[in-house]
Amino acid sequence: MKYTDSNFSLEKYLTGGVRNVVRGIVASTFFNSEERDYMMKYARASRVSSKKRAEAEKRGEHIPPFLIASITSSCNLHCAGCYARKNDICNDDVPTDQLSADEWGRIFQEAKDMGVGFVLLAGGEPLVRRDVLETAGSIPEVLFPVFTNGTMIDDKYIGVFDQYRNLVPIISIEGHQSLTDTRRGQGVYQRIVNGMQNIQDHHLIFGASITVTKQNLKEVTSDEFIEDLEERGCKAVIFVEYVPVNENTKNMAPENPEREYLRKQIKHLKRTKNMVFISFPGDEKTSGGCLAAGRGFFHINPHGGAEPCPFSPYSDINVRDTSLKEALNSHLFQALQAEDLLMEEHEGGCVLYERRHEVESILTR
Repeated sequence: MKYTDSNFSLEKYLTGGVRNVVRGIVASTFFNSEERDYMMKYARASRVSSKKRAEAEKRGEHIPPFLIASITSSCNLHCAGCYARKNDICNDDVPTDQLSADEWGRIFQEAKDMGVGFVLLAGGEPLVRRDVLETAGSIPEVLFPVFTNGTMIDDKYIGVFDQYRNLVPIISIEGHQSLTDTRRGQGVYQRIVNGMQNIQDHHLIFGASITVTKQNLKEVTSDEFIEDLEERGCKAVIFVEYVPVNENTKNMAPENPEREYLRKQIKHLKRTKNMVFISFPGDEKTSGGCLAAGRGFFHINPHGGAEPCPFSPYSDINVRDTSLKEALNSHLFQALQAEDLLMEEHEGGCVLYERRHEVESILTR
């Protein structure tokens, strides 16, 4: 089956989603004057970005509001079931041939000029690339959520986040101590909450990223767990559905019953908590299909390869050699959209992972 709706407008859906996220962040920072002042300025910049995307749409160019940038392949943790390590996207080797801070700066500036309002910084562990983070911080019109494992948030990084309010740490956590340490390593939970406390003590804001599995679903969506995050100062929660790294980890990936439970719980949390809640990849039934490959976002790997999604590490174009606009019009991205692969229903967290052999076949044509 495919997700089809003749009356569905992708641009209206994305613009409305961005507007709701920005409003939610502004509301959640109401009692923090410095964060509120920046977020109010960002709200104005976000409206400019939306206008740029709308003007591009009239010209027949679709610009997604989100970009995911994996700025390094290095990480200081070895989490169980890590997709990036299993696929050698993240490893312990000395990084080679990765994009420089200047190259990332050009990409971020081009994204801003196109109307991209959010650039999600990931890795590996992005805090190993302070040079890239400071480059991103110099572009205040773009909000840069920094997806970090939270173990490197020291006083020096508190200074960076204080100086550049458009860098918002999004700290990965799997639930309470038992679930987090089981997946991320003994003692990691305490290091995470210490980092959260350090951020809160300096009156900065942060969010949380939660990888949702069948095993932790009910704990991480419970009122009790979310209220614990809220008390620690968390302003946004991003639920990321687990994508299996091989057949042995398929039992961790949410299927339709779990995804429906997650959808209902997020709806409940949005009604009852003063926080922003986002689900990734989200409910394709409401977004007209998967938002990867440029429909709502795309991914740039540490070497510059433009990929449909972090969970679909295939590329036929490199932004070192071309522009972001050209990358959006790559053969791979256009074929994925034209052949409706993104509209297919699926069992687990990612249709492109489940149909990866079809994605691979596109690259050989």
